[in-house]
Amino acid sequence: MNRLSSEAHVVEEINGVRCSIVEKNVSPERVEFLEKLLQHNGYTVMTAPTPPPPVKKPIVSPQAPPSEGDSVTSSAIVGDLEGVIPAPSTSIVGVTHIAFHPMLAVYERSLLTPDGKTVSIAYWNQESEKEGEVYWQRRVE
Repeated sequence: MNRLSSEAHVVEEINGVRCSIVEKNVSPERVEFLEKLLQHNGYTVMTAPTPPPPVKKPIVSPQAPPSEGDSVTSSAIVGDLEGVIPAPSTSIVGVTHIAFHPMLAVYERSLLTPDGKTVSIAYWNQESEKEGEVYWQRRVE
């Protein structure tokens, strides 16, 4: 999956600071990778846990209106929420430099790896890079 083409430039607040969003719904391993890479390139990285998805309110069936003495029991509401699966622990990653756009940074070749090489699309997506293979020399068979 190419993480670079998922969204347009997004600016949101993370922990009260306006940030350019790099990626959303990121695993802890990916957060660590992006923090190291972006901090190495001089950016201040901000992370926050992804907010949980909104919980839908239970719908009370309109079969019979409750009489004055009836009340809605909490067990009926809890019964509806038992099948809800908790969201995985993911995070939002952003940088405080508002003009930063990850797609432009990678395609303009302005980011460097810790060992001094230019960040490629495969490196950004944490995919294996094939040495010596360039797209314009590939042959379709």
